Amino acid sequence: MQKQQHTLFVCTTCASVWKEGKKIGESGGQQLLHKLQQLAQTWELHSKFSIQGVQCMSACNHACVIAFQGEEKFTYLFGNLAVDDSASAILQCATQYYTNPTGLLPWSERPEPLKTGILAKIPPLSKWAKLTENCC
Repeated sequence: MQKQQHTLFVCTTCASVWKEGKKIGESGGQQLLHKLQQLAQTWELHSKFSIQGVQCMSACNHACVIAFQGEEKFTYLFGNLAVDDSASAILQCATQYYTNPTGLLPWSERPEPLKTGILAKIPPLSKWAKLTENCC
């Protein structure tokens, strides 16, 4: 079993309605976070994968946005996720992320909503250091 912490970040500002500089009601991101937290209560990785809301992930044109992050793994940022029908696909993909030692999520193996919604794949810090070692 993996011992490192894994985190699913959910932008809670995504799909907000604003009026005169103030947010009105619950945002789409908050709704998605609640759905994920509810589904995660019976998820086999509930105690190994934290789910955290983030006030803004600066991908506003791609709401709703989530990210997977794990120690020494690639970090993935996904956007354009539907509030109503992506929560189970997100947890399915999080399981795939958890079980892969490097965190790689091949396109063909991802659930459908996460095939088209990829915004970034960021190498782990330890790997990045190795990639730039001989640079400059």
